[in-house]
Amino acid sequence: MKYSISRLVSVLLIGMMLVGILFGCARDSAVNLKSLAGRIIIGTTSSIRTLDPADAYEVFAGNVLYNTIERLYTYKPGSIELVPQLATAMPKISEDGLTYTIPVRTGVKFHDRTDFNALAMSYSLLRFIKLGGAPSSLLADVVESIKTNSLTELEIKLKRPYPLFPSLLAFTGAGAISPQVYDHEKSFLPNKIVGTGPYQLTQYLERSILRLDAFPDYWGEKPANRGIDIQFLSSNANLLNAFKTGAVDVAYQTLSPNQIHNLEVNAKKNNWTVASNQGMVILYMVLNVQQPPLDNVKVRQAIAAAIDRPLLQSRVFQGQREPVYSLVPKSILGYKPVFQLYGDGNGKLARQLLTEAGYSDRKPAQVTLWYSPTYAGNGDLVVSTLKASIDKSVGKILQIKLEKVSTSTAYAYLDKGAYPMFLLDWTPDIFDPDNFLQPFLTCDQAKNNICTKGSSQYQGSFYNNPEINTLIAKQRQEIDPAKRLTQINQIQDILGRDVPFIPLWQNKEYAFARSGITGVKIEPTQQLPYWTIRKL
Repeated sequence: MKYSISRLVSVLLIGMMLVGILFGCARDSAVNLKSLAGRIIIGTTSSIRTLDPADAYEVFAGNVLYNTIERLYTYKPGSIELVPQLATAMPKISEDGLTYTIPVRTGVKFHDRTDFNALAMSYSLLRFIKLGGAPSSLLADVVESIKTNSLTELEIKLKRPYPLFPSLLAFTGAGAISPQVYDHEKSFLPNKIVGTGPYQLTQYLERSILRLDAFPDYWGEKPANRGIDIQFLSSNANLLNAFKTGAVDVAYQTLSPNQIHNLEVNAKKNNWTVASNQGMVILYMVLNVQQPPLDNVKVRQAIAAAIDRPLLQSRVFQGQREPVYSLVPKSILGYKPVFQLYGDGNGKLARQLLTEAGYSDRKPAQVTLWYSPTYAGNGDLVVSTLKASIDKSVGKILQIKLEKVSTSTAYAYLDKGAYPMFLLDWTPDIFDPDNFLQPFLTCDQAKNNICTKGSSQYQGSFYNNPEINTLIAKQRQEIDPAKRLTQINQIQDILGRDVPFIPLWQNKEYAFARSGITGVKIEPTQQLPYWTIRKL
């Protein structure tokens, strides 16, 4: 058969497009994979530093691992209730609270077709600890030893009682990986995933595309799609455009508040699905208690009174973030809104406290607030609105100067005491009050009542309170839920009194799906399960 020149050109162009699809040539424009029936394209502006579960600590990498590797325990869909995953039951705990005996599944295959068993699980957890990656301390701080009693039973001994330990085993990185592929004596494997989950990694081009295929030998319920193609886009404007034009099926992390509002408003007429859930990320302000004027608790209390959370909720976040009045989020049992005693935008109380601290309009308290330009989607708008609100309600007695710095630079100097105040956010590892209190408030070493080593020093607050340290240690070992709740409430009461941190907002997580895409949902853990997504 003969071809005309124009037809040959068309064939060549189609061939070039397919090459672009398979090899992810374009960074800023979404790859068109519509010809691959039954597959779902997810667009995101997030990036991946590493896929190695022993080192990955970022939110989006954790979501990929959530869908590709499995853990001994996971969370029941639609809740934060722990349930067995690769384990067959909840652990049997010794009377002294130190030894956990865990039965594990049989008949489970890794993506390289080798068998999963207790030996492989032990290997995976020991590698997680020994390689010393970013999240390694989660297990290294509490685990004394790990051994196998048989191919179907694992025994873990702790350094000290820790009733929350099963929650650590549900952390996304604490999953089973094939011992044939990973070696804990060597190095991280940032571009591989070989687990037991419903998806296997088949292609990964950094900053371009990540391709997951449904694993045919998966032991559990099969995914509702043939695979997932994650397209990495360089800006939220490109992500929004890719979604609206149909270049991606699902838009997930991260759109600005204005863009989210735009999609919500237009969802009904376009038959788009808006999937959202109250998130677990806390946005907060850290106060350096060793720097004047913040070394005076009344000044810190005044700043807490001056902040108007609902104002920013409506004007900046368009209702997409909710005011929170403790470091423990509202969606966690144990939340006590201790900061409500200061009110919101309470200029009268703020002025009273500053006056008591020795300041006046002629002798104002002066403090610098640092932030990242990317904070909460638009750091510049957040801090400018915040400052204008405080200026209006408090007046000249409190003068706030604004300075911005990149997140990477900030974390290099935060624990050195470089910043008087800083706006940060916190993503939990487990869904318990302890994970919103201990990483902020504990101090291991102090000098002249200033923390020199510990969580508060790492956070840039340098707060030290022996009573807090004792209470946190007690609640971490308390088995009686009622007694533990009392201790958690006491910790929050002291937090509200001493104000080393000011809780601000709790996030809301979103994903948007185009017409014909079903099963998109955000779990209370903020995870997006890929296996429920279907293309009609």
